[in-house]
Amino acid sequence: MNVHAGKMAMQDDPKTLVSTDWLAAHLKDPDLRILDGSWYLPQAGRDPRAEYEDAHIPGARFFDIDDVADQRSELPHMVPPVEKFMSRMRAMGIGDGHQVVVYDGVGVNSAARVWWLFKLMGQPNVAVLDGGLPKWQAEGHPTEDMAPIVRDRHMTVRYQNALVRDVTQVSAASKLRDHEIIDARSAGRFRGEDPEPRDGLRGGHVPGSRNVPFPSLLNDNGTMKSPDECKAVFEAAGVDLSKPAITTCGSGVTAAILSLALERLGKSDHSLYDGSWSEWGAFATLPVATGDD
Repeated sequence: MNVHAGKMAMQDDPKTLVSTDWLAAHLKDPDLRILDGSWYLPQAGRDPRAEYEDAHIPGARFFDIDDVADQRSELPHMVPPVEKFMSRMRAMGIGDGHQVVVYDGVGVNSAARVWWLFKLMGQPNVAVLDGGLPKWQAEGHPTEDMAPIVRDRHMTVRYQNALVRDVTQVSAASKLRDHEIIDARSAGRFRGEDPEPRDGLRGGHVPGSRNVPFPSLLNDNGTMKSPDECKAVFEAAGVDLSKPAITTCGSGVTAAILSLALERLGKSDHSLYDGSWSEWGAFATLPVATGDD
C-alpha cells in the first residue's frame, strides 16, 4: 500500500471527505452521484463549465454555484430557495437515497460550498473528493466529455436553519463574543492591508473574528490536512473550539472549507455566514476591525 492509500484508509467518510481511491472503488455504484462544483473568482480566468465539458469524472453533473442560488439577492451565490434547490436537483437526477460526491478543479475549494449547501438542505450523505480533479487525473483515473444520462429523482428537503447565519446574527455574535467567528480569507485581506477582489468593499474583518486562511488547512497537493492537524491550525489562530463557530470569507465559498474541517473534528455547532464580506464590507454602518484586532 502506498503512502496516499495509507492516509486514505483512516480518513474516508462519505458524510465529509472521501479519497480518490474510495471514489474509484465506488464509481459504478448505482446510487452514487458525482458533482463538479468548480467555481472561480473572475480574476482566475477559468471557465468552470467549459472545463467540465472538456473533461470530467465519469457520470459527473455540473453544479453551477451561481445558478443554484437566490437570484433575487444582489449578493453573489446566496442560498437558493428550497423549491429552487429541489427543482434543480431533480433536473440533475439527484434525490433521496443517493450518495453524493462533490469535486472541483483545484483540490478542496468550491466543492466544500456545495457540500455545505447539501447539508443545509438536510442531505447527510454528501462528501467532498479530497484533492479534487487534479489528484484524480494525476493518478491516471478516467475522465470523459459526455453528458450523463439523467433520470428525475425526488428529493426530500429538511432545511437546517442552524447551519446558516445572516448579518443580524453575526453582528450579535460579534458584540456578545459568544461565538468564534472564523474568517477564511488571506491575512492581508483580514487585516485590511490587501484590496478586496470585489469593488466597493471596505478592508478589514468582523470585530472579534479569528483568521484561519483556508490554505492553512490544506496540504501542498490540494488535499485536506488530518483532523488533528486542522485542530492544531484552529488553536494556533486563537480559536476556542468549545464555543459555537461561525465561518466567513469573501462570499461564502471558502468559508465552507473551514466548516468542512470543523465537521471532521466532530464539531457540530458550526454555521456559515452566507453574505460574508461581500455583505459586511459593503455596509458603512457595520463596524470593521483592521490589523490583528
